[in-house]
Amino acid sequence: MVYITRIERFNAAHKLWVEEWTEEKNKAVFGKCSNKNWHGHNYTLHVTVKGMPDPVTGFIIDVKQLSVIIKEQVIDHLDHSNLNLDVDFIPKGMQPTTENLVILIWERMERALRDCACQLHRIRLWETETIYADYYGEQPPDED
Repeated sequence: MVYITRIERFNAAHKLWVEEWTEEKNKAVFGKCSNKNWHGHNYTLHVTVKGMPDPVTGFIIDVKQLSVIIKEQVIDHLDHSNLNLDVDFIPKGMQPTTENLVILIWERMERALRDCACQLHRIRLWETETIYADYYGEQPPDED
């Protein structure tokens, strides 16, 4: 199996806040991320796909095509947006954390890559130079 990663970037603002909490509790839990006037990040998105190279082209997927898919499915929606207000695929009330974003991005990319010979392997989203989240499409076990 061969893995290839395409890197794209976007800038977005957000605020982490729970309406039912006091301002003090929001600040205690979310710190500077609870700024009532929002704050922004320069995100770096890594989309990794896996598969076997095509015997003719040598590609798992044409990385130019992968870039177009990422831009259509993710970047065009998130870049220069307010993640709390502007993005239709982020459910209202969901905290726009890096952890939640990688899951939502996975869902969009997985659907968009269904007809490709490759398979989505990982979404990695860097929020800052020191914080990133990885998602591999794994779901928690059912609790019955």
